[in-house]
Amino acid sequence: MTEENIISPCLSVCKTDPISGFCYGCGRTDEEKKVWKDENTTNQWKLENIEELKKRLNGWQLDAFNASYKSKKEFGISLIKKKLLESKKN
Repeated sequence: MTEENIISPCLSVCKTDPISGFCYGCGRTDEEKKVWKDENTTNQWKLENIEELKKRLNGWQLDAFNASYKSKKEFGISLIKKKLLESKKN
């Protein structure tokens, strides 16, 4: 039985706040990013981590994360990547 693939919360912002150590886009720490890439990381850990990330974000940042992560899960592309691709077409 194959476990469902949990989509990474990376939204292609990839800039870390120097005070909190959290990524401005997804809210993860550098250590959490490493754990996500580890093939032995469980889906349970990933799902719990996504909920933890949502607790770190608030206001417009949480709204942007939710919308962009939804787009990534549904269409395979975050909103920032979509916008970058559209701007290259014009």
